[in-house]
Amino acid sequence: MTQNPFTAVFDAQRTAIEQSQSLTHDALEAQQTSISAFADAIETSSSLAESNAELTKGAIHAYFDALEASLPEEAADFGELRELVDEGFDSATEAQSQSIDAYLEALEESEVAYEEFAASYSEVVDTSFDAALEAHEQVEENVGAVAENVEEAADEFDVSA
Repeated sequence: MTQNPFTAVFDAQRTAIEQSQSLTHDALEAQQTSISAFADAIETSSSLAESNAELTKGAIHAYFDALEASLPEEAADFGELRELVDEGFDSATEAQSQSIDAYLEALEESEVAYEEFAASYSEVVDTSFDAALEAHEQVEENVGAVAENVEEAADEFDVSA
Protein backbone atom coordinates (compact mmCIF):
# COMPACT_ATOMS: atom_id res chain seq x y z
CA MET A 1 0.00 0.00 0.00
CA THR A 2 1.32 3.42 -0.87
CA GLN A 3 1.95 6.14 1.65
CA ASN A 4 -0.40 9.11 1.72
CA PRO A 5 -1.28 11.78 4.28
CA PHE A 6 -3.90 9.46 5.81
CA THR A 7 -1.66 6.41 6.31
CA ALA A 8 -0.62 7.40 9.84
CA VAL A 9 -4.25 8.02 10.83
CA PHE A 10 -5.32 4.61 9.57
CA ASP A 11 -2.37 2.93 11.30
CA ALA A 12 -3.32 4.61 14.58
CA GLN A 13 -6.96 3.58 14.18
CA ARG A 14 -6.01 -0.02 13.38
CA THR A 15 -3.76 -0.16 16.42
CA ALA A 16 -6.56 1.22 18.61
CA ILE A 17 -9.00 -1.40 17.30
CA GLU A 18 -6.50 -4.23 17.87
CA GLN A 19 -5.76 -2.96 21.39
CA SER A 20 -9.48 -2.79 22.17
CA GLN A 21 -9.82 -6.40 21.08
CA SER A 22 -6.89 -7.42 23.25
CA LEU A 23 -8.24 -5.49 26.25
CA THR A 24 -11.62 -7.19 25.85
CA HIS A 25 -9.94 -10.59 26.03
CA ASP A 26 -7.84 -9.47 29.00
CA ALA A 27 -10.98 -8.31 30.84
CA LEU A 28 -12.68 -11.67 30.27
CA GLU A 29 -9.62 -13.53 31.55
CA ALA A 30 -9.36 -11.24 34.58
CA GLN A 31 -12.98 -11.96 35.45
CA GLN A 32 -12.37 -15.72 35.21
CA THR A 33 -9.29 -15.40 37.38
CA SER A 34 -11.17 -13.38 39.99
CA ILE A 35 -13.90 -16.04 40.24
CA SER A 36 -11.24 -18.69 40.87
CA ALA A 37 -9.45 -16.50 43.39
CA PHE A 38 -12.71 -15.86 45.22
CA ALA A 39 -13.38 -19.61 45.43
CA ASP A 40 -9.87 -20.14 46.81
CA ALA A 41 -10.45 -17.44 49.42
CA ILE A 42 -13.72 -19.08 50.50
CA GLU A 43 -11.97 -22.44 50.87
CA THR A 44 -9.25 -20.81 52.95
CA SER A 45 -11.82 -19.09 55.16
CA SER A 46 -13.49 -22.47 55.75
CA SER A 47 -10.22 -23.87 57.02
CA LEU A 48 -9.70 -20.80 59.21
CA ALA A 49 -13.22 -21.13 60.65
CA GLU A 50 -12.57 -24.75 61.59
CA SER A 51 -9.25 -23.85 63.21
CA ASN A 52 -10.89 -20.98 65.07
CA ALA A 53 -13.63 -23.30 66.35
CA GLU A 54 -11.05 -25.81 67.61
CA LEU A 55 -9.03 -23.05 69.25
CA THR A 56 -12.09 -21.58 70.96
CA LYS A 57 -13.30 -25.01 72.07
CA GLY A 58 -9.83 -25.69 73.51
CA ALA A 59 -9.88 -22.36 75.36
CA ILE A 60 -13.26 -23.16 76.89
CA HIS A 61 -12.02 -26.60 77.95
CA ALA A 62 -8.95 -24.98 79.51
CA TYR A 63 -11.24 -22.57 81.37
CA PHE A 64 -13.31 -25.49 82.67
CA ASP A 65 -10.11 -27.30 83.70
CA ALA A 66 -8.91 -24.24 85.62
CA LEU A 67 -12.31 -23.76 87.22
CA GLU A 68 -12.49 -27.44 88.16
CA ALA A 69 -8.98 -27.34 89.63
CA SER A 70 -9.85 -24.34 91.80
CA LEU A 71 -12.86 -26.08 93.35
CA PRO A 72 -12.71 -28.80 95.98
CA GLU A 73 -12.59 -32.31 94.55
CA GLU A 74 -16.01 -33.68 93.57
CA ALA A 75 -17.58 -30.21 94.08
CA ALA A 76 -18.68 -29.97 90.46
CA ASP A 77 -18.61 -32.20 87.41
CA PHE A 78 -17.84 -30.32 84.21
CA GLY A 79 -18.04 -33.42 81.99
CA GLU A 80 -21.57 -32.72 80.76
CA LEU A 81 -20.73 -29.08 80.19
CA ARG A 82 -17.66 -30.10 78.15
CA GLU A 83 -19.82 -32.46 76.08
CA LEU A 84 -22.37 -29.69 75.52
CA VAL A 85 -19.63 -27.33 74.35
CA ASP A 86 -18.17 -30.01 72.03
CA GLU A 87 -21.58 -30.81 70.55
CA GLY A 88 -22.36 -27.12 70.02
CA PHE A 89 -19.08 -26.40 68.30
CA ASP A 90 -19.23 -29.60 66.24
CA SER A 91 -22.78 -28.80 65.14
CA ALA A 92 -21.93 -25.20 64.26
CA THR A 93 -18.77 -26.25 62.43
CA GLU A 94 -20.66 -28.91 60.47
CA ALA A 95 -23.43 -26.44 59.50
CA GLN A 96 -20.86 -23.86 58.45
CA SER A 97 -18.92 -26.46 56.48
CA GLN A 98 -22.08 -27.57 54.66
CA SER A 99 -22.98 -23.96 53.86
CA ILE A 100 -19.52 -23.25 52.52
CA ASP A 101 -19.55 -26.47 50.47
CA ALA A 102 -22.91 -25.52 48.95
CA TYR A 103 -21.63 -22.02 48.23
CA LEU A 104 -18.46 -23.39 46.63
CA GLU A 105 -20.50 -25.78 44.49
CA ALA A 106 -22.69 -22.90 43.29
CA LEU A 107 -19.60 -20.80 42.65
CA GLU A 108 -18.04 -23.67 40.69
CA GLU A 109 -21.18 -23.94 38.56
CA SER A 110 -21.07 -20.18 38.01
CA GLU A 111 -17.44 -20.42 37.01
CA VAL A 112 -18.23 -23.10 34.43
CA ALA A 113 -21.16 -21.04 33.12
CA TYR A 114 -18.95 -17.94 32.91
CA GLU A 115 -16.27 -19.88 31.04
CA GLU A 116 -18.88 -20.96 28.48
CA PHE A 117 -20.17 -17.40 28.22
CA ALA A 118 -16.64 -16.01 27.88
CA ALA A 119 -15.80 -18.47 25.11
CA SER A 120 -18.94 -17.54 23.17
CA TYR A 121 -18.47 -13.84 23.81
CA SER A 122 -14.80 -14.05 22.75
CA GLU A 123 -15.88 -15.64 19.49
CA VAL A 124 -18.40 -12.86 18.85
CA VAL A 125 -15.85 -10.22 19.83
CA ASP A 126 -13.24 -11.68 17.48
CA THR A 127 -15.73 -11.91 14.63
CA SER A 128 -16.85 -8.32 15.22
CA PHE A 129 -13.32 -6.97 15.44
CA ASP A 130 -12.27 -8.93 12.35
CA ALA A 131 -15.21 -7.44 10.44
CA ALA A 132 -14.33 -3.96 11.71
CA LEU A 133 -10.70 -4.40 10.67
CA GLU A 134 -11.74 -5.63 7.22
CA ALA A 135 -14.06 -2.64 6.78
CA HIS A 136 -11.31 -0.37 8.05
CA GLU A 137 -8.87 -1.85 5.53
CA GLN A 138 -11.39 -1.33 2.72
CA VAL A 139 -11.92 2.30 3.71
CA GLU A 140 -8.14 2.78 3.86
CA GLU A 141 -7.77 1.32 0.36
CA ASN A 142 -10.56 3.55 -0.95
CA VAL A 143 -9.04 6.66 0.63
CA GLY A 144 -5.64 5.66 -0.78
CA ALA A 145 -7.12 5.29 -4.27
CA VAL A 146 -8.85 8.68 -3.99
CA ALA A 147 -5.59 10.26 -2.77
CA GLU A 148 -3.73 8.76 -5.74
CA ASN A 149 -6.39 10.03 -8.18
CA VAL A 150 -6.23 13.50 -6.66
CA GLU A 151 -2.44 13.46 -6.85
CA GLU A 152 -2.51 12.30 -10.51
CA ALA A 153 -5.09 14.96 -11.39
CA ALA A 154 -2.98 17.60 -9.68
CA ASP A 155 0.08 16.48 -11.63
CA GLU A 156 -1.86 16.73 -14.91
CA PHE A 157 -3.20 20.18 -14.08
CA ASP A 158 -1.04 22.79 -15.67
CA VAL A 159 -0.94 25.99 -13.67
CA SER A 160 0.86 27.96 -16.34
CA ALA A 161 -2.02 27.77 -18.81
